[in-house]
Amino acid sequence: MGLTKSEIFTEQQNEIAAIAKVLGHPARIAILEFLIKLKTCVCGDLVKDIGLAQPTISQHLKELKKAGIIKGKIEGTSVCYCIDQDNWVKIKSTLNLFLNTNSTENCC
Repeated sequence: MGLTKSEIFTEQQNEIAAIAKVLGHPARIAILEFLIKLKTCVCGDLVKDIGLAQPTISQHLKELKKAGIIKGKIEGTSVCYCIDQDNWVKIKSTLNLFLNTNSTENCC
């Protein structure tokens, strides 16, 4: 295989793009907002709270967990999910650095 395009970009650029990709679906944003609002782990069914089918929610939880934004803990027959606070702080810091970068000129 040839060179992957991501290799020509900085580590920070790739990290921001990966975060943006995971956050790029409104269902994932809704799930995160729900978890943040509760300020606790959710062990129950998110279907009634989010309004999507269980397989769809499971897929989005899987992507959020794979990205390290949430973490899950098995309790009996269910999995409890919550925000991974350490990674959440890092993600906010990375995005803030990028979003707080100002252009010095008005060009158009």
